[in-house]
Amino acid sequence: MLWFAALLVLPTLAQNKQLTMEDAFLNPSLNPANLRQLTWVPGTDEYSYVSDKNDQLLRGGIKDNAKTILTAAEVSSAIEKAGGSKISTVNGLQWLNSNEVFINQKGQLYRFNMQTKTAQKFYAMDAAAENVDFAPNKQRSAFTKGNNLFLSQPGTENKQITQDTNEAIVNGQAAHRSEFGITKGIFWSPSGNGLAYYRMDQTMVTDYPLVDISTVPATLNNIKYPMAGGKSHHVTVGVYNVASGKTVFLKTGEPAEQYLTNITWSPDEKHIYVAVVNRAQNQMWLNQYDAVTGAFVKTLFEEKNDKWIEPERGMYFVPGKPDQFVWFSERDGYDHLYLYNTSGKLISQLTQGDFIVKTIVGFNPNGKEVYYTATAESPLERHLYSVELSGGGRIGRMTQGSGVHNVTLSPKADYFIDNYSSPVTPRTIRILDTDKDKVAKTLLTAPDPLKDYALGETTVFPIKAEDGTDLFCRLITPPNFDKSKKYPVVVYVYGGPHAQMITNSWLGGSNLWMQYMAQKGYIVFTLDNRGSADRGRAFEQAIFRNAGVAEVSDQMKGVKYLKSLPYVDQNRLGVHGWSYGGFMTTSLMLKQPGIFKVGVAGGPVIDWSFYEVMYTERYMDTPQENPEGYKNANLLNHVKNLKGKLLMIHGTVDDVVVWQHSQAFLKKAVDEGVLLDYFVYPGHPHNVGGKDRVHLYKKVTEYFDLHLK
Repeated sequence: MLWFAALLVLPTLAQNKQLTMEDAFLNPSLNPANLRQLTWVPGTDEYSYVSDKNDQLLRGGIKDNAKTILTAAEVSSAIEKAGGSKISTVNGLQWLNSNEVFINQKGQLYRFNMQTKTAQKFYAMDAAAENVDFAPNKQRSAFTKGNNLFLSQPGTENKQITQDTNEAIVNGQAAHRSEFGITKGIFWSPSGNGLAYYRMDQTMVTDYPLVDISTVPATLNNIKYPMAGGKSHHVTVGVYNVASGKTVFLKTGEPAEQYLTNITWSPDEKHIYVAVVNRAQNQMWLNQYDAVTGAFVKTLFEEKNDKWIEPERGMYFVPGKPDQFVWFSERDGYDHLYLYNTSGKLISQLTQGDFIVKTIVGFNPNGKEVYYTATAESPLERHLYSVELSGGGRIGRMTQGSGVHNVTLSPKADYFIDNYSSPVTPRTIRILDTDKDKVAKTLLTAPDPLKDYALGETTVFPIKAEDGTDLFCRLITPPNFDKSKKYPVVVYVYGGPHAQMITNSWLGGSNLWMQYMAQKGYIVFTLDNRGSADRGRAFEQAIFRNAGVAEVSDQMKGVKYLKSLPYVDQNRLGVHGWSYGGFMTTSLMLKQPGIFKVGVAGGPVIDWSFYEVMYTERYMDTPQENPEGYKNANLLNHVKNLKGKLLMIHGTVDDVVVWQHSQAFLKKAVDEGVLLDYFVYPGHPHNVGGKDRVHLYKKVTEYFDLHLK
């Protein structure tokens, strides 16, 4: 296991260029080079990608170098002849088959033939189509307009599948506020002859007002925002048959306030499987339903946990064995793979150990092995592995070189694309043979985009939590670092579930703003505390019912380590974070008063009873069930403890952590005579993006420069 790594040691000789704030956020040339829209060509072992100027599509093979197969000018000419508009890039092209691509132009789809260089109209969606989801064969698509679901296919007019007129009822969109790994609301059957979709009834959820100041006078835009302990939305799953035009709803039963997750079609399309989770999120039933009638068939198995359970991935059916599937479960303390049959019988546990299985990439051609990525080498790394389904347990690592590997399997499963980075490798993209585990071809070796810049040294190392758990830290020192000097420190914190800030990837997972701050003479420190991702169930569940306790304790272990360093100025410690990191920043300023001289908290959760049902109740239960936990985590109860300088920042139309959080904090500070600094971004949602992000971090940096440096 990799328990210590000096991740980045950059010599300073002849490296004199200075990063600017604009560089940190708006200069794409400082990101490692990449192959844009790199993908496999359907049905082949060939690949394609878009040129740097976005005006050519290139295609290559294992033995053949990539060559231009079409240009934007060729596509544009063909589309204009077919009645479309001129285009200047090939961005957005998608493969239809190995000889044709298609492009969506304001809802009209055109198919382009590579050999004849001609285009023709394919089918039309609405120009206002959203949440577009193509059937596996691309011969039809479903999309939403407003809150209703539509079907589009060649030779027919678009068909409206749902007819809801109440704006509080939403069809075909991600449900449950995108928790449980839910990223969409449309689920096509394998043949494309049927589709399942979410119908989310929010009529019982209280309206929450967001003020739009772009109008005169300002207006209110109401959203549905179910807060912890309050009424939640009711979700059902519709199943639409394309041939008959009829819809049935799965009989998922009561109570209505449950979570319907991980929707999966059976290979023969006769059944649909749903992982049903109770509102308390401590029990899950994997249920089978009849796709024709919607009737409940059976429960394959149940899972329970005394804290929480969070299924985030559906069933992966074994090729050639439609009665067997692979299932992710954290039941033994780590996310591992289990082989089941559709009767609900466990055949075998495929992986085990103190590591996390991250993704299933696919199966080998004969269906005898499953390919997956995992953290088996180190919590900081991601590699591709294979394991036999026969129960033999043979596991093989397939990727080469330490680092974080992102893998895509070819359609025939003979090769995989490996896009990886490490602290000394900005990016390398290679094709490997799945049988030989050898490099078949290198597609890209990216040069160091920061080689001319004055950067400090980045190291990653573990320290111990109170319970002896390893906590990984990242320390960035300034260029021309002098151990005999004293430096101010900025602690960058997130600290919440589903995030890992430190990895064995390029720059150790840091960003260019952190490097910019080091360049300005700060030490930048980050620690992944208990509660954060990819370390196992016990590590994450340390926060259960007590948000801000274990996390703060672990961050203080980091502070203790910093104070042990002779070159750290103990009187000049600062802390900054956003979202859960904003909660952590404020918690550290209030619950450890006097430790941090300066804090900058962005989009902070202040009172967890103001936050959404799904996320909050998983980690904290309801306010009614856990009043003490909510009271202790409520930062309004600690405002009077503030001793240092605190800047709080919020977007005025934040629909994730609503503006009420920081406004309530500000009101409490006024009531108690506590002074702090406050800044808002009018019209911005939870994250401040685009060019305004430069403004945001100029503000953050200025605050540290004024009060910490």
